[in-house]
Amino acid sequence: MQKEVEAKIQTLGSRTNNAQLILNHLFQRPIIDAKKAKKLINLSLPSVYKLIDELESLEILTEITGAKRGKIYLFREYTKLFST
Repeated sequence: MQKEVEAKIQTLGSRTNNAQLILNHLFQRPIIDAKKAKKLINLSLPSVYKLIDELESLEILTEITGAKRGKIYLFREYTKLFST
């Protein structure tokens, strides 16, 4: 699964390295928000949200709060490995 996800992020071009940093974090803690992602990749919030949107499009992240603000994202495919 890790190789599949890493192959998906290779399609992000110049944002691949930042996506990889987020992905590395997600394998440790599969829930993330934009503030945490900003700390990890040290970009502006608009850039972070754009990257998060792309990770959602690639079906790596899923927004789980349904909120307009303070959204939390889940690395769903990874967490499925641990459910019965």
